[in-house]
Amino acid sequence: LHWVTHSIPIIISFLFSTQVIERNVDPEVTLLTFLRKNWILLIKIWYACGRGGCGACTVMVSKYDPVLAKIRHFSVTACLVPICSLYGNAVTTVEGVGSINTRLHPVQERIAKSHGTQCGFCTPGMVMSMYTLLRNHPQPSEEQLTEALGGNLCRCTGYRPILASGRTFCVESNGCQQRGTGKCCLDPGGNDSSSVGRESDICTELFAEDEFQPLDPTQELIFPPELLRMAEKPEKQTLTFHGERVTWISPGTLKDLLELKAKHPEAPLILGNTSLGPAMKSQGHFHPILLSAARISELSVVSKTSEGLIIGAGCSLAQVKDILAERVSELPEEKTQTYRALLKQLKSLAGQQIRNMASLGGHIISRHCYSDLNPILAVGNTTLNLISVEGARQMPLNERFLAGLASADLKPEEILESVYVPHSHAWEFVSAFRQAQCQQNALADVNAGMRVLLKEGTGTIEDLSISYGGAGAVMVSAQKSCQRLIGRPWDELMLEEACRLLLEEVSLPGWAPGGKVEFKRTLVVSFFFKFYLEVLQELKKLAKFMPVSGLDSHHYPEIPDGFLSALEDFPITGPQGVQRYQSVDSHQSLQDPVGRPIVHLSGLKHATGEAIFCDDIPTMDRELFMVLVTSTRAHAKIISIDSSEALELPGVVDVITAEDIPGTNGAEDDKLMAVDEVLCVGHIICAVVAETNVQAKSAIEKIKITYEDIEPVIFTINDAIKHNSFLCPEKKLEQGNIEEAFEKVDQIVEGEVHVGGQEHFYMETQRVLVIPKAEDKELDIYVSTQDPSHVQKTVSSTLSIPINRITCHVKRVGGGFGGKVGRPAVFGAIAAVGTGRPIRLVLDREDDMLITGGRHPLFGKYKVGFMNNGRIKALDIECFINGGCMLDDSEQVTEFLILKLENAYKIRNLRFRGRACMTNLPSNTAFRGFGFPQGTLITESCITAVAAKCGLLPEKIREKNMYKTVDKTIYKQAFSPETLIRCWNECLDKSSFHSRRMQVEEFNKKNYWKKKGIAIVPMKFSVGFAATSYHQAAALVHIYTDGSVLVTHGGNELGQGIHTKMLQVASRELKIPMSSMHICETSTATVPNTIATAASIGSDVNGRAVQNACQILLKRLEPIIKKNPEGTWEDWIEAAFEQRISLSATGYFRGYKAFMDWEKGEGDPFPYYVYGAACSEIEIDCLTGAHKKIRTDIIMDAGCSLNPAIDIGQVEGSFIQGMGLYTTEELKYSPEGVLYSRGPDEYKIPTITDIPEEFNVSLLPSSQTPLTIYSSKGLGESGMFLGSSVFFAITDAVAAARRERDIAEDFTVKSPATPEWIRMACADRFTEMVWNYCLFP
Repeated sequence: LHWVTHSIPIIISFLFSTQVIERNVDPEVTLLTFLRKNWILLIKIWYACGRGGCGACTVMVSKYDPVLAKIRHFSVTACLVPICSLYGNAVTTVEGVGSINTRLHPVQERIAKSHGTQCGFCTPGMVMSMYTLLRNHPQPSEEQLTEALGGNLCRCTGYRPILASGRTFCVESNGCQQRGTGKCCLDPGGNDSSSVGRESDICTELFAEDEFQPLDPTQELIFPPELLRMAEKPEKQTLTFHGERVTWISPGTLKDLLELKAKHPEAPLILGNTSLGPAMKSQGHFHPILLSAARISELSVVSKTSEGLIIGAGCSLAQVKDILAERVSELPEEKTQTYRALLKQLKSLAGQQIRNMASLGGHIISRHCYSDLNPILAVGNTTLNLISVEGARQMPLNERFLAGLASADLKPEEILESVYVPHSHAWEFVSAFRQAQCQQNALADVNAGMRVLLKEGTGTIEDLSISYGGAGAVMVSAQKSCQRLIGRPWDELMLEEACRLLLEEVSLPGWAPGGKVEFKRTLVVSFFFKFYLEVLQELKKLAKFMPVSGLDSHHYPEIPDGFLSALEDFPITGPQGVQRYQSVDSHQSLQDPVGRPIVHLSGLKHATGEAIFCDDIPTMDRELFMVLVTSTRAHAKIISIDSSEALELPGVVDVITAEDIPGTNGAEDDKLMAVDEVLCVGHIICAVVAETNVQAKSAIEKIKITYEDIEPVIFTINDAIKHNSFLCPEKKLEQGNIEEAFEKVDQIVEGEVHVGGQEHFYMETQRVLVIPKAEDKELDIYVSTQDPSHVQKTVSSTLSIPINRITCHVKRVGGGFGGKVGRPAVFGAIAAVGTGRPIRLVLDREDDMLITGGRHPLFGKYKVGFMNNGRIKALDIECFINGGCMLDDSEQVTEFLILKLENAYKIRNLRFRGRACMTNLPSNTAFRGFGFPQGTLITESCITAVAAKCGLLPEKIREKNMYKTVDKTIYKQAFSPETLIRCWNECLDKSSFHSRRMQVEEFNKKNYWKKKGIAIVPMKFSVGFAATSYHQAAALVHIYTDGSVLVTHGGNELGQGIHTKMLQVASRELKIPMSSMHICETSTATVPNTIATAASIGSDVNGRAVQNACQILLKRLEPIIKKNPEGTWEDWIEAAFEQRISLSATGYFRGYKAFMDWEKGEGDPFPYYVYGAACSEIEIDCLTGAHKKIRTDIIMDAGCSLNPAIDIGQVEGSFIQGMGLYTTEELKYSPEGVLYSRGPDEYKIPTITDIPEEFNVSLLPSSQTPLTIYSSKGLGESGMFLGSSVFFAITDAVAAARRERDIAEDFTVKSPATPEWIRMACADRFTEMVWNYCLFP
């Protein structure tokens, strides 16, 4: 698509080429907003975070570079790109890459057929990141692939299959040598040719790479000739665009820019918009005039001099990275110390899209306290070249500039033209350090740049510079400390003195921004210790290879061998691994798809952007937009709500409050809208509906709400216990005689476990479109939900409309994980009925995270009694979960937590108790695993505590206490642990656990500052709801006269592949290919009274219903088939129609029997169990708290998998989500109860670089479950807990560090195991310095 405005030619490529005139361009409109508003019918670019942090809206921008005389292609996030900035650029969206209706691009084909898509909401962004990489590097390295995808988040897949698809384009540097054989060199004995064929029924390939179409770079879209002509003969005139509030001015020459800056000194310069854009969106920053420097070529000039490098301020960070890498390759190492330090930080700074957009000048001028580059530039004696209409001048980039002091700042009329970074010199050493919540694409907690110049041949300090980011509101330079250290030799005494001086000078108050004060102070000295070692090592090298008279390597302090590993940073790598599953029986028909790795039905549509999500439905006639108004107080009375000013604004139609609800406003203790009182920050008070989303958002700022605070305000579990604030009665299970057992044991250990909450972070936020019909009060609701029937019922009761007038439609959902039940739909329905107009509600990421609640935080206390041999005789656990301000699902979560606490262990004497606390936080709700991932962490922590006291390994305690024979659980449900034991033994074997345990111990003996840990955990996960009625399901199957089949069922496609599995079932039953079948959507009009797609049973129960419907139809067709056995399917259907045989059938499954009697403490609450085991090995950096995942092996009991590709994807995705729960995902609240972590910048889900380097998943073969459809099992949730194997491997490594330091091994278990927790748990001389300084400053 080629469009031209009066002065802004832009190219967007997708399905076809045409020209469109666009005359009104608003500077406040981003490319994402523009495309969604104007081209939603043709371009499906998706909003996920709006801050450039997730990559879902990635597109490729192409522009002609006149300096290099070539076309540059780079990926960007459309949510941050102002539409006005695209003058002269070509923009390619995923539709321009390929289509299922024309031609698929190899990137799209491979990501779909490699099973790299589940919900599909992130897939177009992944495709565009890979496509851009291939436009620049048709045969990329694996490092380039990982780097290209570093800015893209995925919540479903676990990333492994996405990387596998991209790896098919890579140069095979370290690929499997047995690729294509169905075996892998990573298999035990995989390099032994005699082992081939031993497991002939086990497959290790989920896709056939040789079937992919080749990549032909000559067939790619060309750069539009019109833009090429423009670039070669650029216009110099100034372009001006006027919006409603903002004017965008884009000069064509540097002279014009300087004159404009003199005329508008307060106007900011804008290039990448990566700093200004998020500030305008989330912090409300407003600038009436924006000056674009995008067309000023002088700002992108790079000059190499004999003394250094001059880099134009307009160069992107990605360009800076390439420039520095080139210079490093050209110059001797002694001259590139600063450049190497900058390169190190650039590898992990943000994601690729942000590096492509952000400019060097913008990064420097923004002066963020967490800047990774400014500390290095400051110590590297960088000079800023400034220019204005009055002339040019130079200014040092030093601590005074970075502190924003007026005497060392730019004048209002000045701009930064270029940056001069000098070469380093002989005997000068520069290093960079950073520590963040995760390895890549995360803001640093603390970073540092350090430079020392030593007197040649002596090791005496001549000059020293140290700067820290993240250690204060601005960058901190330790000038005084450095000055006092000049003249000191580089030795241990200097190190001790330096640490003391740094702690005095770099002081963080207890209220420092971001908290983590002790951790940050520890990093201050830990980083310097690393620098000390690095310089010492370099001095050793110099003494060895460049001998100076009278000097040898013994002149310097020796570095103990155990310290050397502290010098090595963890590399950024993509995962390798093997996926094993049982192949189908050789006698199975080739047409029968059950048990085969069939590609997700929507996979190709995900990859081309042609999959329709809720918000992709085009704007309806007279449609209104809704925005919710939430409480800013945690606990207060509502004195008044004044919406008069909001209602006077243009476009505002109504303000909806609780008074507008014609029916019930939720339950008595669970109100939909606040009445008289708010119970948390984020409590919904009212909603604005307006003609546009912008008008609605403007109006909410004008609504005046008066509060009167109420005491007490409760945020934590401890506070709730203190105030006796609970949502429901205690739940309790008990067996044996716990008190008597404690009296007879050898030892008793008591402890506490803390598990933090977790945000669902589905890529598609909550959204709904409600369309009122013209008669009979009918409503059509298009909603992203896991439970359309619940939405239907809630809307019915809220509006006092019969359920049969309300139809809910769910095409697909962009991730759910338990968090999408459908409250937003109710608000939309209230407004739709009130106004008589369609209502669209799409929550921003910040509002979604603030309002919806997530996984319940947990506090657990345990008391365990055991014998000296490790046999546990008694276990008493008391759990408290933070339920938030309303009941929601907290009672059921408490019940399930208690029911599942025993995990895989047979302990004769047990007592489990649980309470749900009422606090003034948003109500927490269902989340994948439903209490199991939190609760079972307590049980496994007991195991490790017992092991430590007995002097035994945790795996030995686990084995000793596991169920061994057919037995009954604590709630008296009988089961056989045979499959559990098989999973455990298989995991021990496949992971080579025992030999690796010895290797870990050997590594730990030789390394003081790095420690490895390894852990293996078993799992007995109960599937389903604890009630029979929640296991029923229905399906409707139509056969049309051409033989095609339409299948409808009660499950919802959340990304878990339920629709794919249902067609596999129907295909087997009807004995026709899946290509003859179709699933349109889930609708309450076709299948009524459905149960939520949750509890891992969606495929189970709906599969049985589809099977039943198909069998009914086949039974009807039997006489016709017998009469004409040689006929075709089409012949039989035509004959059936002629004979008036119904070709439509409703299938029904009454459900598994399940019940629980809490008074008696017994029942059969679960239909069956899923068993599994996982082994993980990690390595921690004791100085920084960083860790890397070396290897994970998972064995999962999937029964007879309906679709091994989908099931392995569910295991991998849930494992990585669980790993996030236990390591990086941390919710932060203000003292007033405001959620700080409300987007991808602050809340860190795992990224592509957080995956284990080796990631192996095996589905246990020959596992039968007669109860379920074709003996399959539901795997949606069970893998979550297996992520704890990483957590326990981390605690294993921490325990090793503490043992070596003679510190008690028993420490409070706290999840997530963040870098802060790891670092502070590995107590040492530096943490002791910090604590001593805190006590005696």
